[in-house]
This record gives sequence, C-alpha cells and structure tokens, in this order.
Amino acid sequence: MTDQATPSSGDQRRAYDGPALFSQGFRPFFLAAGVLAVLALPLWMLLFLGSLALPGITDPLNWHIHEMLFGYLSAALAGFLLTAIPNWTGRLPLCGAPLMALFALWLAGRIAMLLDAGSPLGKAVALAFLIVLAAVVWREVLAAGNRRNMPVCLLVTSLAAAEAVFHFAEPALGIRIGFATAAMMILLIGGRIVPSFTTNWLNKRQTAALPKPFGPYDKAALALSLAALLCWIVLPDAAITAAGFAAAALANLWRLARWRGSATGAEPLLLVLHVAFAWIPLAFALFALSILQPDLVSAQQAYHALGAGGIGLMTLAVMTRASLGHSGQALTADSATTAAYILVLLGALARVAADWTAMSTAALHLGATLWTLGFLVFVLRFAPMLMRRKT
Repeated sequence: MTDQATPSSGDQRRAYDGPALFSQGFRPFFLAAGVLAVLALPLWMLLFLGSLALPGITDPLNWHIHEMLFGYLSAALAGFLLTAIPNWTGRLPLCGAPLMALFALWLAGRIAMLLDAGSPLGKAVALAFLIVLAAVVWREVLAAGNRRNMPVCLLVTSLAAAEAVFHFAEPALGIRIGFATAAMMILLIGGRIVPSFTTNWLNKRQTAALPKPFGPYDKAALALSLAALLCWIVLPDAAITAAGFAAAALANLWRLARWRGSATGAEPLLLVLHVAFAWIPLAFALFALSILQPDLVSAQQAYHALGAGGIGLMTLAVMTRASLGHSGQALTADSATTAAYILVLLGALARVAADWTAMSTAALHLGATLWTLGFLVFVLRFAPMLMRRKT
C-alpha cells in the first residue's frame, strides 16, 4: 500500500517526454494504416498486371487480401482500441516503449509478408501482432471488470484466429472468418458510435427528432447478422446463407434508417459514418445475389463492397474523427478531409461497378486510383497532426 495517488491517463501522457508519435495509441497506428493503404494497393495493381514480380510474395492475390484484413485493418483497429479502452476502463493507456514495441511488431509483420510471405517464419511473424494485441485488449478489459466490452475482445481474438487459419490451415476459410469479423466489428462498434455521435450533434442544434437508442431491435439485427455470417463461413454457397444475408441486409438497413443520417448533411465528419455503415447492408445484399444470381453479381463485387467500401470508409471516418478529437481540434471536416471521404467512396463504387461495365479494366484502375488518392490525402492532411503533441 502507498498513500501516493494513482496517476490518471492524462497525468501519464503529460509525464511522457518521448516522441509525440508514441504518446497515444492512435498516432502511430492511424498513420501506419494510411501509409499502408497508399502503398499496398498500387503494389497489388502492379503485381496483378504482371508489371512487377516479388519473390517474397508467393501468391499476390492472397497477399493483397491479407494486407487489407490483417495489415491495414489491424492497424486501424489497434489505433482505435488503444485509445478507446482507457476511456472505457479508466486504466492507463499504452504509450512510450510498450507502444513502440507493439508498433514494431506490426511493422515486422508487414516486412515479413513482403519479403517471405510463404515461409512458416514469415507467417508466424505476421500473426504475432494480432495475438499480442488480443492479449493486451483482454488484459485491460478484464482487469477493469469491463464486461460490456468483452464482445470487442472476442472480435479481436476472432480476427487473430482468422489470420492463423489463413496462414496455417485454409486461406479461403481464414479470409471468410476475417471478413465476417470485420463486418461484425462495424455492426457492433459502428452501431454504437454512429447513433451516439449523431445524437450529440443534433442535441447541440436542439433537434427534437433524435436517433433511436440501442435496444432490442439492434440486438436482434446483430444476432441475425452473426447467424448469416456464420452460415457463410461454413456454407459459403448455400441457399440458406443467401437468405440469411438478405434478411441481415434489410435488418441493418432499417437500423441505419432509424439514426437520422439525413439530418447530418451539414457535417461531413458525421455524415460519412452513416454512408460507411450503409456499405454493410449493401455488401450483404451483394453476397446474397452472388449466391443466387452469380451471372449478375460476382463474389468479388461483394468482397470489395465490404472491404473497399465498408472497411475502408468506416476506418477512414473513425481515424479522422478520433485524430481530430484527441489532438484538441474541432470536430468538423475541412475540405481536404471531405475530399478524402469522397475519393475513397468513389473508388469503392468504381471497383464494385467495374464488373458491370464494358470497360471493366479501366474502371478497376479508376477505382484503385481514387481509393489510393483518398488515403494519400488523409496521410498528407493528418500526418503533421499525428506526429505533434496535442495543442
């Protein structure tokens, strides 16, 4: 026992005198996610076109998918959780040397997948980050007795398990588990923050009609979505999976309609959250159609709706908002931030629509270019903010 007061999160950050980049979890990981998005997609396009061959990447398509799910998403997720969990639990945040070590582990995974993706050692190095991140998240939540956020811990564990299956069992199964986990993260976490932030914004404007709070309907929609995704993991081409996806699409579209997104047009920082969430029911509908009408909709279109659209835009929306808020900036999107949203949105739309056009290759290139430019704008706009101390 000691009579010395326990330091608060703010006290610890103020006492930290190392590089600003490692003073808070969101800083290195959001910046790294943006940089990876800018570099990985053009590299994939060069590999896809046969303009480049890298001996360390034995399967370019699987590398592309892996780096989206377990590279980009894991960085964005780490930045979000390492910043949010201290607020959820009241425990001290990760900063300084421990944060540097965790970031180094993520970076090692990217290097391993680039130089030696097919070897057991390369796979183990790549997997290590999500295993350690899951352990950190479980430790913090359990130590605080924060049972409300245990589903988030389970989802991080599920993403780590997906990567393990991808590397050491069946890549296609690992990909489905990974995308299913990402969808549930958006449905659960996005389903909390989108109506909450909208309510706060509308309250300041004294608007009477507010989003419906999280309740039994939301729980039912989440349960239905989970059931559909579990069916897809086990029976990806079954009619029952298509029916589950169709029902989940309608349920989550109705959830979104109850959150007053139409009233947020004056603030892109908020509107983009609604648009990003809408990609999930769209992806579900496309997955259903890809099973029932494969000549009309391809599975790749559904995957890209979920990946480039849902994951890409929702993580960008969260990263920009969290970076502004935790850097002491006003919660409003300037022209550069709005441009980043629009570019990523248009890039995802172009990629999904590419299979329906007579010039599919041109549309594919357009989609990749727009999506990459969106994240380049994010990096250029937010890197200085992420690398300096809160003002």
